[in-house]
Amino acid sequence: MSWIDLNADLGEGFGAWRLGDDDALLDVVTSANVACGFHAGDPSTMHRVCRTAVAKGVAIGAQVGYRDLAGFGRRRIDYDHDELRDDILYQIGALEAFCRAAGDRVRYVKPHGALYNTAAVDPGQASAVVDAVLAYDPALPVLCQPGSELAGQALHRGLTVVGEGFADRGYLPDGRLVPRSRPDALVHEPDQVVQRAVRMAADGSVTAVDGSAVPCPVRSICLHGDTPGAVELARVVRDGLRAAGLEVRPFAVALA
Repeated sequence: MSWIDLNADLGEGFGAWRLGDDDALLDVVTSANVACGFHAGDPSTMHRVCRTAVAKGVAIGAQVGYRDLAGFGRRRIDYDHDELRDDILYQIGALEAFCRAAGDRVRYVKPHGALYNTAAVDPGQASAVVDAVLAYDPALPVLCQPGSELAGQALHRGLTVVGEGFADRGYLPDGRLVPRSRPDALVHEPDQVVQRAVRMAADGSVTAVDGSAVPCPVRSICLHGDTPGAVELARVVRDGLRAAGLEVRPFAVALA
């Protein structure tokens, strides 16, 4: 593959509280997963991030999550299917308003946190995500883990699926992410993060925590913006990908 997308979760502050350096990350990433107010974010934050993203040519995606501000969307919630579908639909529509005010539109959908992990294995929650995207705009891609339940359902029902890899997260031998409760959940060494990003982009695989090679065909690599040194790490990863001969560009534009 000659190109790769870099994405980050942005707009995850709330009110007077800021989380991460959104503006600095928007100078590095090519896609912004913007929190839509349920697990994080608020109208003013959404407006600010969308306006800055458009000005910098960064594609905007709806980072949809559980209605869980207190838990930052990292606690699983057993939703009724229709309620979860409608919560996701509501979040996409809210972000669309600020995208339009900034002169653009929502380009894709990505679940956040516990919803991301649950929809990867749970048919009911995966179908709620798919139903929400189909109801809003069947042309919207879904950014998710390759080989997941969500990816399978989305493909089966005609949606575009964009495989996502995590250069700074540990992987289990079965391809799932290492739970954040474990000490090996995050990869901190910059050189190792860069090597993992290049391998995912160029070879479609990643090394699991037991040393085995795990298939990981991706079009986008996520870097977390809420960890110490996130901005500099993102810059190093972007430079490493370019040095490997890969163009860094928004997948929403490349696949259009």
